[in-house]
Amino acid sequence: MNKLTLAFLLFFAIQINAQDEVDSLAIQQEIYSMVLDSINHSFTYQRGEVILNGGLAILNVPEGFKFLNGEQSKRVLTDLWGNPPSEPLGLLFPENMTPMHEAFTYAVEIEYAEEGYIDDDEAEDLDYDDLLEEMQEDIIAANPERTAQGYPTMELVGWASPPYYDQDTKKLHWAKELKFEDYEVNTLNYNIRVLGRKGYLNLNAIGDINILDTFNADRDQILHSVEFTPGNRYSDFNPDIDEVAAYGIGGLIAGKVLAKVGFFAVILKFWKFIAIGAVALFSGFRKKIFGGNKEEEA
Repeated sequence: MNKLTLAFLLFFAIQINAQDEVDSLAIQQEIYSMVLDSINHSFTYQRGEVILNGGLAILNVPEGFKFLNGEQSKRVLTDLWGNPPSEPLGLLFPENMTPMHEAFTYAVEIEYAEEGYIDDDEAEDLDYDDLLEEMQEDIIAANPERTAQGYPTMELVGWASPPYYDQDTKKLHWAKELKFEDYEVNTLNYNIRVLGRKGYLNLNAIGDINILDTFNADRDQILHSVEFTPGNRYSDFNPDIDEVAAYGIGGLIAGKVLAKVGFFAVILKFWKFIAIGAVALFSGFRKKIFGGNKEEEA
């Protein structure tokens, strides 16, 4: 469905002049469901083996999941969920989940960052409590700029799952609990990093904090589902020709990329508010179709 068609349906729904309040509500609910069904059925999913980023990596879509390619994922993240523009490789959804599902649980955004080979020597010596305090301070410091650019302020409540780095597989994962301004339910930001020769794959779980147990049950098969291809693996690093990132494991977790970009750009890159997504969007979407809340109608 294109934006013009969607806009027409929304306008039509809002303009309904029902003779009976019950009938009006039923008609609006039917139109609301039709719009959602139309959006949800507009996507084409992949299963099985998926080649990522022109052969950089391979995703073996786990049993019980489906994959949405990069172009369609951009539409979901930006047009439907209202996030800043990005360049995802795709979105991984549980089989029974859709972008506009009323009982949305979570999805996993997959990105690639070519920022150099990340030296993992410091991994065993990191103090994650100290790192958490530093991250909390950085987020508070960035909030005035977030407000200025029209984004909600946020607070890092703490680790939903502390960082864990697997030296053998070169995979790192951790989870943050975030509180966004004017959003009642805290957000889960579950991060998985797969280290490679010239950068890393970023798998970011999107959902509310109450899906933590659900994601933990799925985490291992998601962790095992993606690998760099030969020539792009961490073990393929060549110090004579490959660049080394200006940060290590701690910087990767904290989001402190020492590049020639603004501080706020760094924060946005690592703490995008994509997890606000479904619940907040649906409350506003339903309110628009149903013609406002009781206070507005009074």
